[in-house]
Amino acid sequence: MALEAFGAGFGLSFSLILAIGAQNAFVLKQGLRREHVLLVCLICAVSDATLISAGVYGFQALNAWLPWLETAARYGGALFLCLYGLHSLYQAWRGGNQLQASAERAGTWQRTALLCLAFTWLNPHVYLDTLMLIGAVSLDHAPHTDEFARGAVLASFVFFFSLGYGARFLAPLFSRPSAWRVLDALVGLIMLALSASLLLP
Repeated sequence: MALEAFGAGFGLSFSLILAIGAQNAFVLKQGLRREHVLLVCLICAVSDATLISAGVYGFQALNAWLPWLETAARYGGALFLCLYGLHSLYQAWRGGNQLQASAERAGTWQRTALLCLAFTWLNPHVYLDTLMLIGAVSLDHAPHTDEFARGAVLASFVFFFSLGYGARFLAPLFSRPSAWRVLDALVGLIMLALSASLLLP
């Protein structure tokens, strides 16, 4: 059960991070230019670890205070994951997505750190993903929530360091819309499976 909880945390966290946004585009840009890559990856991963821990352990405390919160979060999370999955499948069917890294140079490490913190902490979706969604799903894996949290945190470190240091290999691939269609389809199917798992006993 502990290994299952670890794998569930890793899979959910990794799937959520795969949604490419400004933060991931910034990490990719830094990786392509090989500028402050370690700093950027650490900021993103440690920030995620902080938010995931707050979501998992803070949600447990809230659930003890508000017993109905688990049921509400379970069905709300299932609905969100279902809609997210359907949207990803629609994106895969429609196609046309690609990732463009900005050509603007980041400059000093101080400016790079500030930009990275802004991309991370000013993104409203990160709070929904970590504080609410990951926190709610973690309740399904009690008493192995520690393992679930460790899996989710490890996924964040694996993703950001892989993106930052593997950017030069990934960029040509994801400049092609066909690669995004495959990725969107995989993310969509994973999200629908996670949605169903929240509703099953």
